[in-house]
Amino acid sequence: MNTALNNGFRKTGEPNISESPLHKRRVSRRIMVGNVPVGGGAPISVQSMTNTRTADIGATLQQIAELTAAGCDIVRVAVPKQEDADALSAIVRQSPIPVIADIHFSSKYVFQAIDAGCAAVRVNPGNIRKFDEVGPEICKAATDAGISLRIGVNAGSLDKELYAKYGGPTPEALVESALKEARMFEDVGFHDFKISVKHHDPVTMVETYRLLASKGDWPLHLGVTEAGPAWQGTIKSCLAFGALLAEGIGDTIRVSLSAPPVEEVKVGCKILEYLGLRERHFDIISCPSCGRAQVDVIELANAVTDGLKDVTAPIRVAVMGCIVNGPGEAREADLGVASGNGKGQIFIKGKVVETVPEDQIVETLLKYANEMAASMDQEGTPVVLPVTQI
Repeated sequence: MNTALNNGFRKTGEPNISESPLHKRRVSRRIMVGNVPVGGGAPISVQSMTNTRTADIGATLQQIAELTAAGCDIVRVAVPKQEDADALSAIVRQSPIPVIADIHFSSKYVFQAIDAGCAAVRVNPGNIRKFDEVGPEICKAATDAGISLRIGVNAGSLDKELYAKYGGPTPEALVESALKEARMFEDVGFHDFKISVKHHDPVTMVETYRLLASKGDWPLHLGVTEAGPAWQGTIKSCLAFGALLAEGIGDTIRVSLSAPPVEEVKVGCKILEYLGLRERHFDIISCPSCGRAQVDVIELANAVTDGLKDVTAPIRVAVMGCIVNGPGEAREADLGVASGNGKGQIFIKGKVVETVPEDQIVETLLKYANEMAASMDQEGTPVVLPVTQI
């Protein structure tokens, strides 16, 4: 079992059950994606998708390794060509996390992905040729292999009849399409699937998932599709995921950014951390730039963040630029600095340990932070965050 998932931030007392500190989780049935549980109260997993040519096995495995190091739990690879399907068995065999094959149009790749040992397959019934005929065969093959499927729609693949009926990809249209697909599988006795109903607009996306969540107990894969460049897409994803996860809706997430896949994982993990749904790692608290600041807070915060970018220990570092909020905020952190008058007071657990000249603040903070991180890694210090009682 994935250790990060097995040690979910908030547990209910049952094995592999995670609860939100904000709202009771929606009751959903559980499926497995390899060794990662999805739904049924399992800790919410983070997914991403490689952007390499899947046929380039070395490059794809390298990117999967980078995603895993960033906190990714499940990875999806595109299978648009035969050469990509041929590469799946080698990728699956060497990947440290479960691999999902992303398949459109050609059903033969679905069967090849199952034979290759993929943990799951993402299929879009709306664009698989003759799906009414091959759907039952896909379900049987998945059942025999003991794997799950992901189905669902997004605004760009909505059935033409539903588009005309509702006048566009409205929440009602997307949910009706998803329910139609779900019935295709359930009618032949297959239930090991999760559903996604993505939209590029956060408000429409939230409304769609709320509606779908009210219709059944399927595990739900959250995503704002085509969210845009990193800055814009991060805001959209935070808004949409925050709204739904705070209501207990969602079992696995993928942040979709026009950015390197590792950035998607970083954003996804932080969303879960800040919602109390995943153990906290390194975090920096820094004050905004303002006329009171007696140091360049922007430069200072960026330098500290960059210097600690590889730290995974749950250290909270405060970088403050003046005496108004600085001392108090710095004392609340594990490690901090309150700057002013050309010097910085370094705090550890609320106590001043050193006062250094301004030009030594960064190196001093990094020294203490790395020492704390090394100690935590060695001692296996548990993460303890405040939890709001439900």
